[in-house]
Amino acid sequence: MTNIVEARALVKNYGNFKALDGVDLTIPSGAISGLIGPNGAGKTTTLKALIGLCDVEGELNVAGRDPREARHKLMEDVCFIADVGILPKWLKVSQVIDYVEAVHPKFHRVRAEKLLSTTEIPANKRIKELSKGMVTQLHLALVMAIDVRLLVLDEPTLGLDIIYRKEFYDRLLNEYYDGNCTIIISTHQVEEIETLLSHLIFINKGKIVLDTMMNDLAETYTEVIVDPDKIERADSLNPMYIRELLGKKCYTYEFVPRSELDPLGECLTPSVADLFVAKMKETPHG
Repeated sequence: MTNIVEARALVKNYGNFKALDGVDLTIPSGAISGLIGPNGAGKTTTLKALIGLCDVEGELNVAGRDPREARHKLMEDVCFIADVGILPKWLKVSQVIDYVEAVHPKFHRVRAEKLLSTTEIPANKRIKELSKGMVTQLHLALVMAIDVRLLVLDEPTLGLDIIYRKEFYDRLLNEYYDGNCTIIISTHQVEEIETLLSHLIFINKGKIVLDTMMNDLAETYTEVIVDPDKIERADSLNPMYIRELLGKKCYTYEFVPRSELDPLGECLTPSVADLFVAKMKETPHG
């Protein structure tokens, strides 16, 4: 499998603040990749660097091009939805569709209109008359009607209620994703995208702290709900994180064989949300 994104030693400073601190990143072509991190971790800066909206130091190749040198050509193969979709407020919905059809050769009007037909967005309304949720839905429908190699989504369902969020991700998987396009999703709603992902990245304080295929999680990480009489043994195996769960202790381990953990209690593969918390609060050893 080839990689659509290859980044090495990316650095970005905003004054004294180091937004990216030597980021190494590889995203396989055709993956649905989740970029997860706390506020201020460097998520949006990373995404902007990938599409040439943010100048960075280091080596960077996206879809065969350096975004800093060939952004115009790159954007023929890439679509980006920022956390706040800004559309011209004076235009009507129908006029926005006309405009995108006129300027983007890979836009499919019929697909956009089909997507919008499942919403309550009237074609004759101006953008300024729509609710925030409707503006977000319109923006999503426009972008999902464009054939690209890479779709970058930064908090794509911000402003939508849970029903519309679920419908969006169902549609993204069933109607948009074809196994060829690569999708990068950055969101705080980790639980909603976990089942979509084939690739997972955690970023914190400008550094990548996890980069793995989802299929490899079970081989690397294990959660154990430890039996009370096994606590001492559990502590000796250097857990990366310990939390309370319904009055019991739940230990998270990295690279410890299941054969050593099975005698301690119930073994599980951690959810993405639980693994994220464990990595952010990882217990130092030494």
